[in-house]
Amino acid sequence: MKKILLLSFMFLLSLFAKDENKIVVAGPFATVSHPIMHMIQNDVLKDMNKKIEFRLWKNPDELRALVLNSNVDFIALPTNVASNLHNKGVDLKLLNVSIWGILAMISRDPNLKTLEDFKGKKIALPFRADMPDIIFQELAKKYGLNPKKDFKIQYVTNPIDAMQMLILRRVDHALLAEPAISIALRKTGSFPISIVAPDLYRSVDLQKEWGKLFKTETKIPQAGLAFLGNTKGKEKLINRFLQEYEKSLQWYKKNPKKAASLVVKTLPMLEEKGLADSIKHVQLQSINAYEAKEDLEFFFKVLENSNEKLIGGKLPNENIYYKSNTKE
Repeated sequence: MKKILLLSFMFLLSLFAKDENKIVVAGPFATVSHPIMHMIQNDVLKDMNKKIEFRLWKNPDELRALVLNSNVDFIALPTNVASNLHNKGVDLKLLNVSIWGILAMISRDPNLKTLEDFKGKKIALPFRADMPDIIFQELAKKYGLNPKKDFKIQYVTNPIDAMQMLILRRVDHALLAEPAISIALRKTGSFPISIVAPDLYRSVDLQKEWGKLFKTETKIPQAGLAFLGNTKGKEKLINRFLQEYEKSLQWYKKNPKKAASLVVKTLPMLEEKGLADSIKHVQLQSINAYEAKEDLEFFFKVLENSNEKLIGGKLPNENIYYKSNTKE
């Protein structure tokens, strides 16, 4: 009987044991995750005897659940969420920032040129209290507007839902992240802008609004990769992973049609031609988190002054930033 119990216990342990030859990477269906598909296709860590597995998170709640309850090694996430988790005691290192511009307004009205022009309009907006909403609110405040009173915000679960509302004409305006903008334009026949006025227009670039209103560069450190757990002894793997991510990111930018075809195999909720269109509209550059510290802290300070809960109550200390000490 004891032997049977022991074997049963060992079997249960094996179910939850971490496979040392597998690297688990979690991410959203957004652009930050797309280079990972190319890494998986090319088996880029084969020489290190490591296989990469991708796990999708669909909303911020699923992201937090993955971080707290799952055996995830790397995770693609918004930068403010990385700060929030770090300040709450999660053992996490922000490795890089790769998404610097992905947000824009999309509208049926071609005459709306600034966020201020959307005053009084009904706007579909995904991810309440997370990155798109955060950027929108900060820009609205800079215009002297009250985000809650001066706009008719309809919050939705994700950018795909907001895109569907536009297509079904339930709203005339939305804040979307690429590739949802380009997919919406494709689906409504609004691509390209032609002699016949399209149903939808690519409207205000929120990164340009940010640069104008905050008197800084037209970019925002929005998302990147983080490593979960202690990095000690794992620097070689982390550095190599970042190098391969950078290579795949460059391939993604240079080969939009092939990249889109590859990505939709894993993320079939995306539309291939729209995804290919979107790549040129995203500010993609993989910068080491420590090197991006100045940009990150500027962004975090804006959020801290507005609502410190967005970053976990305070500016994260230097321990959040991964700094490579080795050269591969």
